[in-house]
Amino acid sequence: MSARLSTVATATSVTSASAAASDGACRTAAPLPVLGRDVTVPLVTGGEVTYAALDYAASAPALQRVWDDVAAYAPYYGSVHRGAGYLSQLSTDLFESSRTTVHRFLGCREADQVVFTRSTTDSLNLLAAALPAGCRVFVFETEHHAALLPWQDADVTYLDAPRTTGEAVRTLEAALADRAPFGPALVCVTGASNVTGELWPVRELAAAAHAHGARIVLDAAQLAPHHPVSVRDLDIDWVAFSGHKLYAPFGSGVLAGRADWLQAAEPYLAGGGASRTVARRPDGGVDVEWHTTAARHEAGSPNVIGAYAIASACKALTDAGFDALVARERQLTEQLRAGLAEVPEVRVLSLFGEGAARVGVLSFVVEGWNSSHFAAALSAEYGIGVRDGLFCAHPLVRTLLGSDPAETGECGAPDAAAGERSLNAIRVSFGAGTPDEHIERFLRAVKELVREGARWDYRTENGRCVPVV
Repeated sequence: MSARLSTVATATSVTSASAAASDGACRTAAPLPVLGRDVTVPLVTGGEVTYAALDYAASAPALQRVWDDVAAYAPYYGSVHRGAGYLSQLSTDLFESSRTTVHRFLGCREADQVVFTRSTTDSLNLLAAALPAGCRVFVFETEHHAALLPWQDADVTYLDAPRTTGEAVRTLEAALADRAPFGPALVCVTGASNVTGELWPVRELAAAAHAHGARIVLDAAQLAPHHPVSVRDLDIDWVAFSGHKLYAPFGSGVLAGRADWLQAAEPYLAGGGASRTVARRPDGGVDVEWHTTAARHEAGSPNVIGAYAIASACKALTDAGFDALVARERQLTEQLRAGLAEVPEVRVLSLFGEGAARVGVLSFVVEGWNSSHFAAALSAEYGIGVRDGLFCAHPLVRTLLGSDPAETGECGAPDAAAGERSLNAIRVSFGAGTPDEHIERFLRAVKELVREGARWDYRTENGRCVPVV
């Protein structure tokens, strides 16, 4: 640690001590402290209740440790890389040490680069812009739109949804074997589905890709907050994730992996920071020498607070012990699935079947209910926040539901006698900060709503069900 960084270390010493105490509690399967854990919200039926945040798959709450670390650094905030002042130098050290922390957290190879971006979406669009000429891209239709859509300017092949992990590997192998002419190729795959939470066979898919001369990028947006991710152990070429899903919602993301394609590509954004030197030519034009480090794709003033927040979250999860976090989440997942299995009207969505391993993400539909109506009732009558819709994974959800692209926002139930089906789903997701009580309240609410119906009237407003005021 440099002398400058010791300033921030001193400022965060009290925070670190309290974090260490909470880490010890986590090892006995307690939830990690997060912001908002004591927030109360009003119920339409009267009174207030502590909010149950069960929409982690969209954005996880900030870890208390992350918030405290950022707050301790904030008075020392300064410009990054180009300032001579003490705070600028301290901020530069903090930014670059955050890069080192993320590199270690992801188990990167020594030569791998860590590029700070805005999000998973931004990371994958950056990689798409760095594809070598003639590169073929292979992506399953089951991906989140962040991984499904960036490749449209490339020669992209969309693969059908597999129904087993083995089928996923075989489908990819067959597609790669059929490609011609032989040239650069990239496979993009999720680590854990943002719809079903199911884990994908990343190591096997990476082996298949490399056996056919292709590279692979892992969308770890839903995996990194729940499981350790090692670039080296999985033998992947790149990994992308978002801070706001990793308990660090400060506008930063990561693309980490091999440097060659990134160094050979034009900068993702042209501007200060990406350029090493700029000079006017006699003919009036401009000559630019671009950086070959990660800075090549980090033009503009870096989001040092976002990068530091991600690094803080990486340290917090590592210190807490991923084994303990995974074990506790598995217990909550089993409790959730067992509780929903007791309700015949509930159908849980799955690609790989009942026994598939998954993270704390689960989507379902309820017979006789519009999903927007059900989610609105959970919020208004029980103080439970979930998500309903197609979850930015439209092809996958429609495949799982067997529905066509037609949309409806009406609060009325689908007419089963007329052959109507749910056109969207409900998603419940949780993580390291979720108390047991939130899962218990959710299951109790589902059973009561199915058995007794909503206690309040709802109407359609802008395509969504909302309680009548």
